[in-house]
Amino acid sequence: MCLILFAYKIRPGKKLILAANRDEFFSRPTAAMDFWQDNPSILAGRDLKEKGTWLGMDRSGRFAALTNYRDPAPMKNNPPSRGKIIKDYLTSDNSAADFLEKLQEQADSFNGFNLVLSDTESLFWFSNKGGKPKKLSPGIYGLSNHLLNTPWPKIKKGKKALEKIVLNKEKLSTEDLFHLLENREIPDDSELPDTGVGIEWERILAPIFINSKSYGTRSSSVIMTNNDGHALIAERGFNGKGELQYEKEFYI
Repeated sequence: MCLILFAYKIRPGKKLILAANRDEFFSRPTAAMDFWQDNPSILAGRDLKEKGTWLGMDRSGRFAALTNYRDPAPMKNNPPSRGKIIKDYLTSDNSAADFLEKLQEQADSFNGFNLVLSDTESLFWFSNKGGKPKKLSPGIYGLSNHLLNTPWPKIKKGKKALEKIVLNKEKLSTEDLFHLLENREIPDDSELPDTGVGIEWERILAPIFINSKSYGTRSSSVIMTNNDGHALIAERGFNGKGELQYEKEFYI
């Protein structure tokens, strides 16, 4: 997952409203969002290489999503898969706070990551590049491949669009949120961050929706959780040309 935009407790009746894009190499094998056959309590897509996931929810309404932290420094040798963090949380009985306390003890063994984690009571953000877990207060948040609310163009644009939808739309729809996630505008070079990957890759990675020959937005996800814990989860999948391939919708 490379972009997570979310509104937490700022619209009456809605606890969490989230719109996210998963960006990945098209060669990496992936299963679309569904309830896992080996653990039917988990609703998530699946990375078929490491068997983890980038975003998921269980039937009780606990939720987790993860982005990689872009760092030009050498990657760790044989680190554990970051995608297994979400699997471990959703298959545990731990509260979000307890899980994060244990995760901190081994966080440095992973390559850089950001994690958004919730249980029925609280919502947290944690990065092994950003210090201790932070319990989030109501607000609009954006997360890409740096720390929470880092003002990259896609974060600023995405947060502004999400706030407009959440606060001004009389009726929320998944279509409005998916439309937000389809924005393919490339910012001016003067606005791009310098994350050590070179200007060509900065341009490729800058839009909300990424579209290139080998790497791009593989799926878009929308979650709307009510105050009573019930949630609507929807996913759209795309091919290497940025064309819609499937749509799925679930209720928990």
